[in-house]
Amino acid sequence: MSTENEAKETEKAQQEEVINQETEQESKDTAETTEPALSPLEVAENESKEWKDKYLRLYAEFDNFRKRNAKERIDLIKSASKDLLKDIIPALDDFDRAISANATNDDIDAVKEGFELIRGKTFRVLEGKGLVAMDSIGKPFDVEHHEAITNIPAPSEDMKNNVVDVIEKGYFLNDKVLRFAKVVVGQ
Repeated sequence: MSTENEAKETEKAQQEEVINQETEQESKDTAETTEPALSPLEVAENESKEWKDKYLRLYAEFDNFRKRNAKERIDLIKSASKDLLKDIIPALDDFDRAISANATNDDIDAVKEGFELIRGKTFRVLEGKGLVAMDSIGKPFDVEHHEAITNIPAPSEDMKNNVVDVIEKGYFLNDKVLRFAKVVVGQ
């Protein structure tokens, strides 16, 4: 029996040794796969890196948005007058036809009427875009709308500080002064 006991004890010892080796191997594997505990400073540094990365990405995204918006605005400004030009081109064609017709025409009244029609057509197109001519003659001089070219003696008392003559018409575009009227003011 003693041999049996010895064999059992030897077998038991071998099993314990195998179990100990397996436990040691598992603990080594676990130690290799788990990260060592981070200090609070390392945690803060990692968090700081994450926030910095997020900030840089957001900044780049905003910068791209700003550039895209500026490009779209420039494109809009470049093409803003496209509609107006499309509408004015027929009036330009009318001028070309009038010039060719006037080369052989001796009737001055027909020439005048043709130019008046073309001017009317052009002005209607511009009015459709918001252009309005200023009516200045006889109205009080207003520095917000008029540019005084010269002063002359007023023809009557009621014309003092009023517009006597218009040298160059002024225009409004959507209720804002597009061009000041160049006027003569009575003193």
